[in-house]
Amino acid sequence: MEISMYKKVGDNRYRETYGLYYEDFVVGDIFEHRPGRTITETDNIWQCLLTMNSQQLHFDSVYAAHTEWKKPLVDSTITLSILTGMSVHSVSGKVVANLGWNNVKCLAPVFAGDTLYAESEIISKRESKSRITQGIVTVKTIGKNQNAEIVMEFERTMLIYKKGNSPEQTAGY
Repeated sequence: MEISMYKKVGDNRYRETYGLYYEDFVVGDIFEHRPGRTITETDNIWQCLLTMNSQQLHFDSVYAAHTEWKKPLVDSTITLSILTGMSVHSVSGKVVANLGWNNVKCLAPVFAGDTLYAESEIISKRESKSRITQGIVTVKTIGKNQNAEIVMEFERTMLIYKKGNSPEQTAGY
């Protein structure tokens, strides 16, 4: 199947679109999410401030120098957030709601300066039993660093609009 990311809206005019409808998902398909994202020290500190995470391993370089890591670790919730965000354009652009994250695994440390890349595999889909205009899709997302080392993986389940039922279609967007 060829997936178009543009909708023709006039002569020589195209509107960028994003996401897939429930019908477009095929179990086993893998989407590589680009561009990558380099994590900065500021990203890490802001996430700690926003979430009130006071674990000094994330922001105290002197403390971290005395650990096995020798430098501050990036808060794993920022890794989860960035990898999820990287997948939005493809796999949850037509989302009604996130239903949950499962099997989140932190597999390798992430440090400021690391660049993350993500890919998501469609692992299951089914029609919603209570919402006939929507379906449920589960993806497994893998995050890798610049050395192709897997740093995190997780499953995310989403409620996705079926064709003809999303706000962009019903509002003529």
